[in-house]
Amino acid sequence: MRTSTLSDQTVRDLIQAETQRLGFPLFGVAPLAPPPHLDTYHQWIQAGRHASMAYLATERAVQRRAQPQLIQPEAAALLVVALPYFNPLAAPDGPVGEALGRVAAYAWGDDYHDLIPPRLAELLTILEKQLGRSILARSYTDTGPILERDFAQQAGLGWSGKNTCFISPRHGSYFLLGETLLDVPLEPDPPFRSDQCGTCRRCIEACPTACIRPDRTIDSGRCISYLTIENKGSIPADLRPQIGEWVFGCDICQMVCPWNLRFAHASGDPAMAPRPDLPRPVLRKELRLTPQEFNRKFRGSPVQRARRRGYLRNVAVALGNQPDPAAIPDLANSLANEPEPLVRAHVAWALGRMRQRRARQALEQSLPRESDPNTLQEIIQALSL
Repeated sequence: MRTSTLSDQTVRDLIQAETQRLGFPLFGVAPLAPPPHLDTYHQWIQAGRHASMAYLATERAVQRRAQPQLIQPEAAALLVVALPYFNPLAAPDGPVGEALGRVAAYAWGDDYHDLIPPRLAELLTILEKQLGRSILARSYTDTGPILERDFAQQAGLGWSGKNTCFISPRHGSYFLLGETLLDVPLEPDPPFRSDQCGTCRRCIEACPTACIRPDRTIDSGRCISYLTIENKGSIPADLRPQIGEWVFGCDICQMVCPWNLRFAHASGDPAMAPRPDLPRPVLRKELRLTPQEFNRKFRGSPVQRARRRGYLRNVAVALGNQPDPAAIPDLANSLANEPEPLVRAHVAWALGRMRQRRARQALEQSLPRESDPNTLQEIIQALSL
């Protein structure tokens, strides 16, 4: 393979054209330097606001976030791209007369973890052909030890908003970021220096759980996205009412952002188009999903990250927040027959919120046969309401 001597600008033009073709409307090059908000990240970890996500606080993770070249020692540039997903305000309506859930817009279609890395690999293959040599590279999309929003800002694509989401001044924040460290020297783009949130506090004021902190970090243990996805245990009882209809993730802080209200696109990448029943799932139907049905329905979907027990836990909470008597038979059946204690515990909470005689009967009947201590405690607490 003969080595090419393309100029920096020619290589950049090639990457720009290919990223557009691959569905990345935003592309930039960031310097391989410590990210500007590294201290904020360290303070966030030290304060324990990463909740149960211990992988974020390991020595290896902290070191590599401080020095990206520890990830790829041969790296000479860091490419940042952004993949658009659908605007949550464009969610199709669900069936009328049913209690419905909400799924965050980035999870309506295929999993971005299966979309971004292969496209970056295709970009590298084309670049290798043009350069006439192999490229040493490593790519991520929120799976590696990179403060990706910092590098997106350093690559000139936008800034981190008060809700911690990356915001493009031309497109809003409905994007997912991807990064590639590679051994091709490229001149970095000028960083995006201005904070265009100004005095706006809409995201902070709209957050139901008050998880957005003044230093542009999130108290993960209070965030609906964390509680419904990364959290593998019980959802704290005092936060359950604030979760509302959300069964996977949350879009509230982005939906109220003026940059999205003015500039966000309605549609996203075709692979992230809504699957049937997914933006607004019928909660009673979701509660009946067997393990096989769950795996079949959410194959290739980000929702699989919550696993069936986490997803049905969230469904139970959403039903408790929409006290529909029509859901009582399904909740009662789940309390009696669901094999996962985590789900049964949250179903008991939901039945207690119904304030109906049939719901109380289901709780009373389950009391003598329940063996899980956490579920038993939830039943007792629900009966005391």
